[in-house]
Amino acid sequence: MNVKQLRAFVTVARTLSFAEAANILHLSQPTLSLTIKNLEDLLGGRLLSRTTRTIALTPEGDALLPIAKQLLAQWDNAEEEIHQRFSLKKGKIAIAAMPSFAASLLPEGLLNYHQKYPKIKVEIHDVLADTVVDMVRQGRLEIGISFDPGNNDDLNFKPLMKDRFIAVLPKDHPLRTAKNISWKILLEHDFITLQRPSSVRQLIEETLEQHNLTLSVAYDAHQLATVGRMVATGLGVAVVPALCEQQMQEQGAYCLPVIEPTIARDIGIITRSRTQLSTAAIAMIDVLIRTFEKRVN
Repeated sequence: MNVKQLRAFVTVARTLSFAEAANILHLSQPTLSLTIKNLEDLLGGRLLSRTTRTIALTPEGDALLPIAKQLLAQWDNAEEEIHQRFSLKKGKIAIAAMPSFAASLLPEGLLNYHQKYPKIKVEIHDVLADTVVDMVRQGRLEIGISFDPGNNDDLNFKPLMKDRFIAVLPKDHPLRTAKNISWKILLEHDFITLQRPSSVRQLIEETLEQHNLTLSVAYDAHQLATVGRMVATGLGVAVVPALCEQQMQEQGAYCLPVIEPTIARDIGIITRSRTQLSTAAIAMIDVLIRTFEKRVN
């Protein structure tokens, strides 16, 4: 039993005329008659009582009619639901983004998306960079925004921008007037950073090791906001992604470039490589790329 058969049966039952029903369905009368016959053969008996002048429902046809109407209504609703999703008039997507990006740049992209597709609901998860990758890999959501996870056959990465790390100092620090600060000088002060296994800390440690510099940590914390506040209080200095600059300044700290070595890392969109994205997710990626395309370098 298929939708075409049910629609033919309901139309004939409503009009009680094969000629009128065929006209409504844009079918020839022989084709309509064959469709009804195939439905009756499938179900095992007559649904319509036909004479040369009249058509009436059999008791079985009368019992089928409300069921057929309900099934067609459900089908039409499902068809409309999917059509609206494909046309971006309805739907929902979830995005995971590391907090530094979620709090600083993501709102601009979300605003552009909402203005273009106001009916799509967007759920945001602001989680640690490594958690973003895990959530995408596990299929818990379609789009993640984080650092480049490296070579992973199961993930795709589309760069959005390059984020260079910056030094964070207390506002009254004697080096605050410098144009930049080297790691060698910075490491002479108490250093505050994120706790392991933070990808930010891992990148700092690996880069310094490559340049024969040793990171000695005085304090560590779980959140960059805490690191910024600790610096602002005067407990030490820190190095954080430039995405956090506004947040660090709001905490009461001072920021300037850190050099020798310069640390930078690509930030972009992470998706699963073997999974077809929804239309809403594809549109979101397009909007994000257009929003931040001038930042890729």
